[in-house]
Amino acid sequence: MNAVLRGAGRLAKLPSGRRGKWVMLVLWIGALVFLAPLAGKLSDVQNNQAESWLPGSAESTKVLAISQQFQSSNLIPAVIVYEKPGGLGQSELTAIGAQVQRFGTIPGVVPGTVGPIASAGTPPQAAEVIVPIDAGVAGWSNLTKVVDQVRAISGAGLTGVSVHITGPAGGAADQSGAFAGIDGALLIAALIVVISMLLLTYRSPVLWLLPVLTVGAALMTSQGVIYLLAKYADLTVNAQSAGILTVLVFGAGTDYALLLIARYREELRNHEDRHEAMSVALHRAGPAIWASAATVVIGMLCLCFAELNSTAGLGPVAAVGIGVGLLAMVTLLPALLVICGRWVFWPARPAFGSADHTSTGIWARIGRVVAKGPRTTWTVTALVLVALALGTSTLKADGLSNADSFTSTPDSVVGEQVLAKHFPGGGAEPIQIVANAGSAAQVKAAVTGLPGVAAVKDPVVRSGHAYVEATTVDPPDSDAATATLLRVRDAAHAVPGADALAGGQTALRYDVEEANRSDRDLIIPIILVVVFLILAGLLRSILAPVLLIATVVLSYFATLGISSFFFEHVLGFHGADASFPLFVFVFLVALGIDYNIFLMTRIHEEAKKQGTRKGALTALSATGGVITSAGLVLAGTFAVLATLPLTAFAELGFAVAVGVLIDTIIVRAVLVTALTLDLGRFIWWPGKLMRRHDPVSPAPSAPVPALSARE
Repeated sequence: MNAVLRGAGRLAKLPSGRRGKWVMLVLWIGALVFLAPLAGKLSDVQNNQAESWLPGSAESTKVLAISQQFQSSNLIPAVIVYEKPGGLGQSELTAIGAQVQRFGTIPGVVPGTVGPIASAGTPPQAAEVIVPIDAGVAGWSNLTKVVDQVRAISGAGLTGVSVHITGPAGGAADQSGAFAGIDGALLIAALIVVISMLLLTYRSPVLWLLPVLTVGAALMTSQGVIYLLAKYADLTVNAQSAGILTVLVFGAGTDYALLLIARYREELRNHEDRHEAMSVALHRAGPAIWASAATVVIGMLCLCFAELNSTAGLGPVAAVGIGVGLLAMVTLLPALLVICGRWVFWPARPAFGSADHTSTGIWARIGRVVAKGPRTTWTVTALVLVALALGTSTLKADGLSNADSFTSTPDSVVGEQVLAKHFPGGGAEPIQIVANAGSAAQVKAAVTGLPGVAAVKDPVVRSGHAYVEATTVDPPDSDAATATLLRVRDAAHAVPGADALAGGQTALRYDVEEANRSDRDLIIPIILVVVFLILAGLLRSILAPVLLIATVVLSYFATLGISSFFFEHVLGFHGADASFPLFVFVFLVALGIDYNIFLMTRIHEEAKKQGTRKGALTALSATGGVITSAGLVLAGTFAVLATLPLTAFAELGFAVAVGVLIDTIIVRAVLVTALTLDLGRFIWWPGKLMRRHDPVSPAPSAPVPALSARE
């Protein structure tokens, strides 16, 4: 591993050459000319249909495939619910009937509209109409257009009647609206965060522009590459993975830029020639940057083992984004920095031979405080994190209902509530049962009368299969409906020779939750092993990687504990998405370990010259500022996800932002530093560096010079 990383560091010096910098710039311009136009087409290849999110082997997915014999998998019903507190008169029911005729003229609405169905009571207070919509291959975008036309017709000409569109199509249209403009909104928000943090970090009106240009080039290039992979290599991309890609490239890419620029600025004080300074900076910082990116890339690729298609598809998308971001930061950014010269740091221009003030900065002072009692420091810090982690026991990550999926209350949620007051909860989204044609009657009899089943339709037989719909009493996204589904599955499975399967919206929700739990139990151990192997190869130690992973895992559970408290008592969220624990783990461990890599590789470098304990203090003082800035950038970019009106994204953004700040400020600066100071050279066990004793400290009477990053 070390040999590979050293080789990568040497190769990364190419952009710092007097000719190489111009060659690198031309190559990137050429890549952007070709790929940037394709980046704008990424939304054209997104697959937001059900199969792009579902677990491939789940029972509900199999039902979806078989049921296409009876109805198109693109067929999504919209439920229009009309309500009038004083009751709907005959004239109003007639007007609704006329609207039903007009619905059939809308392109995308297929024959088979049902209704109006009046609620119980005289006069009825509500009526519902079920409109079948063929979303087609365009998925969400086409569905939203059809729903908008249905809304325009149903909302006209009825005085005193409230009209809401719900059901699968209504909910999907609201989801689509929440994702509308996600790429542009996230890009603008991420830009604001990154520019603000770079201005605060460098206090330069010019320098911030180079990392932003580089990360923008990386984003467009990665989106272009992903477009090609989606179009020609069957890579699944959906709105979720496309949105996370933007945040990930901006956050991680800026982190790598901060680390490189900090080391370059340091070397400019030691080398008169800026080309030589960049060459040394890339050689020194290159292995840490490559190792950090490799950790994230491999960690993301571990998601390919997921059963859930949406999770498995995110892995390659994120890996491409990180890989391209890394390439940009070690090729394009060095070239731009060397082309511009020292003036780009104005007004704090690092002149050759000028003093490095990191040894007297805040992080040097924090290091000296930690050094006074490292064992007490890491023990108390660990206990505080353990106490915060206890809140994990209250986290409810068992899925979100349709109403809880939004941070606001869209029309589909209101309609769902109105529908539940007047009609059986699962009327528009029944449990779908498929079985062998010869067992149709037995299957219907087996599920009829089960608790929670309101009605069972007569079987439809076609091409050797029977199709049966069972309406539930409770709303399809409720726990009660899930319990009914499991009873239906047990009863249908028990019919001899029927090979019966039960699916539908309730089943999809349940199977997704189960797949998320299975993926979490499988992928988390794989990621831990991968991260350990990378760290062990980089640091040539077993104990150091174990301790580093333990600290990040501890911060992960502390983050879940804090998130659980805020979700329930501050933000008012009713639980979390079932994918929440896995996604938070992937992002926190893969990205959070970066900061430990940045610190520990510098400690490893300094320990060879001045011993582990003094090297730890030197490394903290030299990297503290840049790592903190990197953490703030990454936390800020993930916090941008909270601007979306979707609970799952808001929770993910909040948790990752909190976790990154814990990793940056507490785990890396305090816990890891204290552990290193306490263990000293033994932290490198069983590597050769463990056998190198720390230099003897000077006598107390001797003057103690201030620590220097080059000492």
